[in-house]
Amino acid sequence: MDALQAIHTRRSIRKYTSEPVADEQIEQILKAGMMAPSARNEQAWQFVVVRRPEMLEALSRVSPYSGMARQAQAVIVVCGDRERETVADLSYWALDCSAATQNMLLAAHALGLGAVWVAIYPRPERIAALRQVLPLPDTVVPLCLVPLGHPAETREPVERYDPARIHREQW
Repeated sequence: MDALQAIHTRRSIRKYTSEPVADEQIEQILKAGMMAPSARNEQAWQFVVVRRPEMLEALSRVSPYSGMARQAQAVIVVCGDRERETVADLSYWALDCSAATQNMLLAAHALGLGAVWVAIYPRPERIAALRQVLPLPDTVVPLCLVPLGHPAETREPVERYDPARIHREQW
């Protein structure tokens, strides 16, 4: 699948089969995430790969929108590492981690897997709930969950291009 096809056909997949996801596929997804652009090249991301069923079940309860984690074959928790920031009071970790997450979603799709972005940051109650399940260093902030697995649903591509949102030379 080429890049434009992946971009135009990727959909959020929330239902997965019980077929395992290979370690090699997860590694490819993580490598794609780490190829994302990064402000000042800080690469302020950290990733936690969760596979144990009891942990997936716990992650399914950290947000009202994370229920699909219980049937996923893995969840990648995307986190920002504030210790990697180089300029005080100028934080780009959420932007960098968002770019990494998009790369991972596209990579999962290109590999024939389904995945979805489940926001944790900036909701304090979701961050706290995730920290109860997955203790993180104080300087590490969870941005999102990326549950993934072999898709048990098919979702048709949606055209989202809207020329009315494009402004040329001025508003």
